[in-house]
Formats: sequence, C-alpha cells, structure tokens
Amino acid sequence: MHTELTDKTDNLSLSGTKTTDLNAQYKTYLRDFLNFTKLERNLSDNTRDAYKRDLTRYLLFIQDHCPTLNDATSEHIRTFLKEISELGLESTSVSRNISAIRSLHKFLLSEKILSKNVAEEISLPKSSRYLPTVLTHDEVFRLLDVPMSEKNPSPKFALRDKAILELMYATGIRVSEAVELKQQNLYFEAGFIRVFGKGSKERLVPVGRSAIFWVTRYQTELRVRLMCQQSEDYLFLNARGRKLTRMSFYNIITENAKRAEIQKEMSPHTLRHTFATHLLEGGADLRAVQEMLGHSTIKATQIYTHIDRQFLKEVHTTFHPRG
Repeated sequence: MHTELTDKTDNLSLSGTKTTDLNAQYKTYLRDFLNFTKLERNLSDNTRDAYKRDLTRYLLFIQDHCPTLNDATSEHIRTFLKEISELGLESTSVSRNISAIRSLHKFLLSEKILSKNVAEEISLPKSSRYLPTVLTHDEVFRLLDVPMSEKNPSPKFALRDKAILELMYATGIRVSEAVELKQQNLYFEAGFIRVFGKGSKERLVPVGRSAIFWVTRYQTELRVRLMCQQSEDYLFLNARGRKLTRMSFYNIITENAKRAEIQKEMSPHTLRHTFATHLLEGGADLRAVQEMLGHSTIKATQIYTHIDRQFLKEVHTTFHPRG
C-alpha cells in the first residue's frame, strides 16, 4: 500500500510516495488543479507546494481504496484524515489538508469530471487555541545584544546577524519575506519597508530607528564586502554572497538565542509573535497590528486594507519598544 505515513511533523511525508506513483489520470487532475490555484486563486508558491504534498498523499490513498475518484465517499475522506491525525499531524495542518481536498473536489465538479462533491460534507475542525512562544522585553533585548557581544564566536557576520534580529523584531515580517527582501524595497527615509507576503500580497511595514541604524551599518560595512554577481539586490547575504535561505535565518536566530541563554523554544516566527504581542501589550490598535503583520482571515479579509500609512507609522513609533 502506498500510503505508509512516517513523519509526524507538519511536513508529514510518505515512505516512497511521490507524484510519480499516481496513475496518469490522477496526475492530470492534480496538475490542472494546481494550475488553477496559481492562475485563478493566486495562491503563493509555498501554499501550492503544501497543497501538492497534501493532495498527492490523499490521491494515493484514494487510488488504493477506490476504482476511481468518482467512487470516493465522505467516509473514505474521513478515514484518510483520521489516519494522518493519529500519526501526529498538527490540527492546523489537518485543516489545510481538508481545505485542499475540498478545493480539489469542488474544482473537479466544476470541470464536470466528478458527478458529486462528497468533500463538501467534511467540515474544518474547530481551531484549538494555543499560546505561541513570546519573549519578554528582557529576553528580546538580550537576544538583540548578543551578536555584537563577546558571546559571539563568529564576529565576522555579527553586523548581518544583528541587522536581521533587529529588523525582524522591528517589523514582525515572516522569514519568507525576510529571505526575499531587496534593498530597493527599503524606504528608510520614510520609515517603511515594502514586503510581499502570502499570495504575493504587497504591504508597507513601519520600521523603527534602531533597526534602520543597524541595517544601514550592515549594508555599508559588511554587505558590500559579501557581494558577488549572484547577490542581485537581496538584502541579506551569506558568506558566498548569495541570499540567505530560510534555514540560515532559523540557525542565526536559534544560535543567538542559545548564546543569550534563552530557554524558550525559538524560531523566526517567535520574533513575529513577540513583535505583535509587545505592540498590543503597549496599547497598540489591534487592526493596525494586523495590517503590519499582513494578516487576512476568512472573517475579515478586507478589514485591514485601508488604514492610513501615517497612522501605522505613528502606532509603531509610539508602542514598539525600539520604535
């Protein structure tokens, strides 16, 4: 059976499971659906990649249990979801699987490939509330100070690491947004950076004086020495002059957290949670914070798209600890 599920992480993988294991018909369904999500729904590459993994796993399960996709029932889908849940997939990832399956069935019904949509009976689980890891003011300031201190065994890249930590805490941007950030999108004279979030949605995010100072120092004192032909205009570069990867950002943040003797579980997202929490604790307007984060929910897709930029900048300056 193809659907041996082995990895209990969000990137739950299948032992020996690839799209090449799908029959020709299912490959076509998957290809057409992914093209649809790109052209019609403008989903980000990361979301489409996740959908591809989720739906490959699902279609292999159906392929092993039903003659055709038209023969699949809601019970087949529930059995599949039960299997991946029991193997430890987080509730948020199970919800994503459900969304992908429902979207696929709806698409194939609209294309008249399916005669009925059995997936519409499957409801999303109630989201379980969890408390994200958030640093205290003391912890985050210790973290920000570490790269330029004697605790750093690799001072060669201290300026870059300092700039990364300052900018991510100052703006709350996602690690994927930091990876793709280019110098042309820094509007420091106006106190903003321009980032491209999920679904290629563009937004302007205020940035405080401390981050501006350290990023500028990094640009003028270190980045110019790291540059090569492959650097393009990317802001944060590695030792070979290429843009940093997401894993590099993760390593920089976790290694500096260890040096700062922070005991909490750390990731780039920790700085994003900390950014939002510190602003809200300081009294910032919830809508302004969500605009800065680039959040849009099913219930409030358009609520935060028309807030005045000067108001956002004032909120950031007033309430961010390093604004």
